[in-house]
Amino acid sequence: MASNGKPLFENATGFSSYVTQTPMLNTDIFELASVSKQFTAMIIMMLEEKGKLAYDDPVDKYLAIPYKGITIRHLLTHTSGLPDYQAIMGIHWDKSKVAGNPECIEYLNRYAPPALFAPGERYQYSNTGYLLLASIAEMASGKDFTGLCRKWIFRKLKMRDTDLRTPAEKTSLPNLAYGHIYDSVRGRYVRADSFPASDYTIWLGRREGPGRISSTVQDLLKWDQALYTNKLVKQSTLAQAYVPATLHDGGRSNYGFGWILRTDSTLGRVVYHTGDNPGYKTIIVRYIDQNKTIILLCNNASRVFDALLKQMEVTLKWLKTQDDEQVLKQK
Repeated sequence: MASNGKPLFENATGFSSYVTQTPMLNTDIFELASVSKQFTAMIIMMLEEKGKLAYDDPVDKYLAIPYKGITIRHLLTHTSGLPDYQAIMGIHWDKSKVAGNPECIEYLNRYAPPALFAPGERYQYSNTGYLLLASIAEMASGKDFTGLCRKWIFRKLKMRDTDLRTPAEKTSLPNLAYGHIYDSVRGRYVRADSFPASDYTIWLGRREGPGRISSTVQDLLKWDQALYTNKLVKQSTLAQAYVPATLHDGGRSNYGFGWILRTDSTLGRVVYHTGDNPGYKTIIVRYIDQNKTIILLCNNASRVFDALLKQMEVTLKWLKTQDDEQVLKQK
């Protein structure tokens, strides 16, 4: 929990590995899951600002897909109506092989399940859309998506522990917080990658766009604070990420470009994103009118996650009436 980029409360509890009983450290690296989507959206915004693409470009300008009338904006805002690529791969892909974006797009074309709805008709969260965004970024820039993230964001912001990593690269890290799931039969937590439900993280281990970034709370705070500056894009460009999508019937969604949007009566505008992978539950919440931040990374998908998040927001509301500097001195 931070105010104006300064940590007000930072704590690690539990174990990064239950098997070895290794205590969790503040500097441990977590799988971010869908919190990764804000970085994908940023790459697209950077390319738009450089004139390499436009939000209302049709997707088929860059990629061959069997669905028409979909724009980059539809992908960013989850209003495309695209079917779930993971479901297609789950049915048809040879699980002894590791798939990336090209294979996922190939199977999307090969099996072409029907669209869920017409583009812009409604909001429905879509991992497929963000997978396509990463591939569009490659086509528009002529560069590898992972390389773009590293050069344009992670290295520029000195996010030294943040990267798009394969499962093997993650397990080689000395400070990885392994995801865990409680096994009621054995009466203890076990590594999530020992459950069949997590197998997709292996056979989809090269996909880019919807997830797969791993990071630390310190690096995410660097990212958070950079978004108040022009280091990555102009503020006028970033402002578009905080505008909800307008649907065909004139209604509004609660999603911009890589951010879920809401307003709090005390703290003002809030932009946030959650992540959920086997054994992991993550969130970054940015109170952008107050420059206050909550980053919560969990490696056992704890049932108290939501209660803890709520209590942290209550604390931030209380801090709004206090002197943050005095609170910092009392830490």
